[in-house]
Amino acid sequence: MTRTDRILRLLAWPAAIWIAYEFLWYEQYKLTGAPGSVEQIFQPLADWFGIPAYEKPFRLTVAILEIIASVLVLVPLTRVWGALLAVGLMSGAIFFHTIGPIGIDPYNDGGQLFKEAIFTWFMGVFIAYAHRAEILAAAARFGLAPQGHRAA
Repeated sequence: MTRTDRILRLLAWPAAIWIAYEFLWYEQYKLTGAPGSVEQIFQPLADWFGIPAYEKPFRLTVAILEIIASVLVLVPLTRVWGALLAVGLMSGAIFFHTIGPIGIDPYNDGGQLFKEAIFTWFMGVFIAYAHRAEILAAAARFGLAPQGHRAA
C-alpha cells in the first residue's frame, strides 16, 4: 500500500463518521413517523409510486438500510460496503429530490436536506475510492474484475 493510499484510508475515517452521523441523526424522524418525514418526504413518494398505503413500510425500509450502512461504514472490514450502500441510498435521495415530487427544498430551508444528501454521496464515493483495492479484489473473486487485475 502506498503512502497516498494510507493517507486516503485515514481520511476515510471522518467521511465514515459523517455518513453514520448523518444517517443516524435522521433516523429519529423516520422511525417515529415525524410529520415532516411523512408529509414532506415519504407520503409524496408513496403517492408518486402509486402505493399511498405503503408510506410506513417504505419509510422504515429506508431507515433500516441507513442503519445498516451506518454500522457497516464504521467497521473497517466492512467500511467500503457501507459506503457503497450509502452511495446507493443517496443516489435514490438525490434522484427523488430532483426528478420526484419532493423537490430540492421540501422544508423551505434552502435545500439543506438535498445538500446533505449530495455531500453524503460524495463521502461514500470518497471512501469507495480510498478502498478501491478491496472492491477490485471482491470483483476479481466473482470474475468481474477489469482485465489484468487478480484477486489477492
